[in-house]
Amino acid sequence: MSLPSYLDQSEAVRERFARIRQREVILEVKNLYKRYPSPQGETEALRNINFQIHRREFVCVIGASGCGKSTLIRTLAGLEKQSAGDVLLDGQPVKGPGRDRGMVFQGYSLFPWLSVKRNVMFGLQTNGMGFEAAEREARQWLDMVGLTKFADNYPHQLSGGMRQRVAIARALANQPRILLMDEPFGALDAQTRSKMQSHLLDIWRNIDITILFITHDLDEAIYLADRILVLKPHPGEVQEFIEVPVPRPRSPQQFSSAEFLATKQRLDALIHPPKAASELAAEEESTPKPQLYRMTDVADNVE
Repeated sequence: MSLPSYLDQSEAVRERFARIRQREVILEVKNLYKRYPSPQGETEALRNINFQIHRREFVCVIGASGCGKSTLIRTLAGLEKQSAGDVLLDGQPVKGPGRDRGMVFQGYSLFPWLSVKRNVMFGLQTNGMGFEAAEREARQWLDMVGLTKFADNYPHQLSGGMRQRVAIARALANQPRILLMDEPFGALDAQTRSKMQSHLLDIWRNIDITILFITHDLDEAIYLADRILVLKPHPGEVQEFIEVPVPRPRSPQQFSSAEFLATKQRLDALIHPPKAASELAAEEESTPKPQLYRMTDVADNVE
């Protein structure tokens, strides 16, 4: 989908998106539905989801809480089965987990009894690679994420950001076609999160990988993504697919740029649409008023 008229693109950004659209489609989602059984009948989590992602594209998915972001990415990973529709990776249907998709969760999901190096080797050995070859491969990926000197440490000896770098290295070691990331930096403090965002962009620039990244943070989505998929809530539907007009390479200084702020304003309006006065009045009337207790001397006034 093309950029809405309220977000202007520079010539360089237009050329970048033209190049992206010329690349082959890696992932295609067609008429995807997901329903769960419940005591009241079926609950619809996702409704008629359609989109495509091109090779080496970085796509973020955002939406209000409960819109089905994690359900979507788990379905793409093959961890959940869709109720209807198709998920195609390189034109082939996704029928379960596979090494062609790497997955990074919000939790670190590392094996605490294995060293950093052995955690990265695990998937390689599971897929039949010998110990020495897996060790060489693991060391290359640890060098890519800047953790070579921590290869023999254990997860509990690392910071949160370092553990997520190990998780990224482990996911990339099998050389997947697409990396799926479900709010991977959500549990990190603000400073570490900022460093991890920049580090992820460095990795993405240097290897042939396509990334689909779930987040609830608008700044994070704009900073990282080529395009942002916005889902409607209850059930999740595609509301808009925005091409981010912020030029690459990205830097934190762009957070105050006109392109960045215009994109954020639009995303915020999509996720938090203004309510009509009648809706606000009805909410005010239906909300119980709390009982307030004064716990200080009446004469001791701070106003």
